[in-house]
Parts: sequence; C-alpha cells; structure tokens
Amino acid sequence: MRFGRILTLGLAAAAALAASPAAAGDDRLDSYCARLGSDDHFNSNGVRLTDVAAIIRQDRANFHAFGVQDAEDDGDSFFSSKENRARLEAMLRNGKASKAVRKAIVDGTPLICVDIYENWVEVTLQ
Repeated sequence: MRFGRILTLGLAAAAALAASPAAAGDDRLDSYCARLGSDDHFNSNGVRLTDVAAIIRQDRANFHAFGVQDAEDDGDSFFSSKENRARLEAMLRNGKASKAVRKAIVDGTPLICVDIYENWVEVTLQ
C-alpha cells in the first residue's frame, strides 16, 4: 500500500514537472531587458494597449522597426523579425509571467527581462 502511494506521488510530480515549459528541455534562444515606456503602451494608431503581449510586442516593434527606444532597452535578434513579433501572444500564453508582472506591465512602465525559447517566453521584472 505504501509503495503504491509513493509511486502515485512520484508519477504526479513527474507529470507536473513535464507540463512546465522549462521542463521541455528548450534551450534559451535569446534574452533582453527593456523599459516599457509610455510609447510602448499605444499602438501605431494611438490606441491604448491593455494586453500584456500587445505591449511587449509594441515595445519590440518600436525598437526594431520604428527606432523608438527607451534608454534601458536592450536589443535582441529574435524579435527583429516581424513574423516572430507576431508569435509573441502565443509564446506568452505558453510561457511564464506572474500576475504581479502582468499588472506592472499594464499599469506602469516597468523594466522587464524576457527569456526567449522556441515556443514560449518568460517575462520577469528587473
């Protein structure tokens, strides 16, 4: 009976670990840090952005395509591609960003760091 419970707990822990993005064995492709300034909170039509992925995507478009950069913005090679910027929403949905990080992005102008993997990103505050 005890062995069966240990085995069940072990299998449950292994399944939880396998479900996390980092456990997938993905290697980090790139990383950068950036200040999400006020320009990053509005799209090209001047509409206020309220979606975390849209704000980060606008930051990368501003950096790579429009030359609008905050002093603390780092470059990256991955999001220099318009096609890769278009993938950001799905990558964030598959990735990691805590509620506190998401709130800070929508409500303020935080300095974030983004680790980029093949199919997901991890966003943290610096």
